[in-house]
Amino acid sequence: MSKTFIIIQREFATRVKKKSFVLLTLLMPFIFAGLIIVPVWLASIKDSDQKTVKVVDATGRYAGLFKNDLSYRFEVSPADSASFYSDQSEVEAVVIITADLVENPKSVTICARKAVSADLLGYTRNLLNDQVRRDKLSLYNVPELEKIIDDIQTDFDIKTLVKNDAGDETASNTYIAMGAGFIFTFLIYFFVMTYGGVVMQSVMEEKTNRIVELMVSSVKPFQLMMGKIVGVALVGFVQLIIWGVMLAVILSVCSAVFGVAPSPVDDPTMAVAAQQMQNMPSESAEIVSAITNLPFAELGVMFVLYFIGGYLLYASFFAAVGASVNAQEDSSQFIMPVVLIMVFGLYAAMYSIENTDGPLAFWASIFPLTSPIVMMVRIPFGVPWWQELLSLGILFSTVLLFVWMSAKIYRVGILMYGKKPSLKEMVKWIRYR
Repeated sequence: MSKTFIIIQREFATRVKKKSFVLLTLLMPFIFAGLIIVPVWLASIKDSDQKTVKVVDATGRYAGLFKNDLSYRFEVSPADSASFYSDQSEVEAVVIITADLVENPKSVTICARKAVSADLLGYTRNLLNDQVRRDKLSLYNVPELEKIIDDIQTDFDIKTLVKNDAGDETASNTYIAMGAGFIFTFLIYFFVMTYGGVVMQSVMEEKTNRIVELMVSSVKPFQLMMGKIVGVALVGFVQLIIWGVMLAVILSVCSAVFGVAPSPVDDPTMAVAAQQMQNMPSESAEIVSAITNLPFAELGVMFVLYFIGGYLLYASFFAAVGASVNAQEDSSQFIMPVVLIMVFGLYAAMYSIENTDGPLAFWASIFPLTSPIVMMVRIPFGVPWWQELLSLGILFSTVLLFVWMSAKIYRVGILMYGKKPSLKEMVKWIRYR
């Protein structure tokens, strides 16, 4: 066992001292932060120029509906003009209404020198749709029509609670549960795919360089394989922790530098948003309560168990493949089925979120090759304890089987050179004593 620890220490020390590891560890948080901050920052920058839009209304009924905002200034024009479309014109677009929209809904057109922007098109469509709807309803001569329309358009929210047989109630939120499950699912998927491949690459490099021949003269192949698997896992843990800390610091700094919102006096939109936030204390409290009511203890314990089980399961397979082949391109026929299974697990998790107790969710969370990914999506919604124990029992039984089989393949394949082995030959290696 002491030799296994030596292999773990060697694998860990060798990888963390590499320039590629240091550069990747330091640069990735900035790249992640850039992918998060830059799009949000660019989207928050609004065009300071107020564009002019001409409204040509032959009916005289709709031009007054268009109201100026920060993006557009609407001006009524008696007729369309070719000057509106010249290169020197400041007119962004022309809204042309030729007839009563109740009688002829297709009598509205927007003309411009270039493609009409989506926000102008959406604003015009919504504005005229609402007015046409009101005009059609007014034909029925319903008393107090405006009041009725305002009343039926009132939105409402549905509160969700978790209630037990004792009558105790706790706040819940479906979207928060979905988000929590997907975060844990993605972490397992990312770690297994990334660092499982690192294990395979490490084994292949040492086999190609013939270094492994010297190593197996001092340690058993099984010790070498487990040392590499655990050593790479520790490297991954350290890297993820550093990324998490650095990303939190970078996002906090960026929020302080770029996220200072203008005062309500300077921006009418922010004034409305601020007012809405003041009117929603109960909703905010419910969200906070839903977050605190998540089964964090269960999520944490199950995440660690599925994290370890999923990594050992796939990393042992990657190590066996790396020991069996001599070049990266030779590994594709063995790796592709495993990658497809993991991708299927990710898609199964996405579709299981709609019915966490359905057949897809249940069987995918029991099947050991997909259970580490799918089960984490189900846990925030509540999973019977017997299903969790059954899933873990099958998972770790499969882990023991995979580690045993991979060790057999690793023992023979690590010293095999020449042609690429077939699946039939690898089965023979498992049978060797």
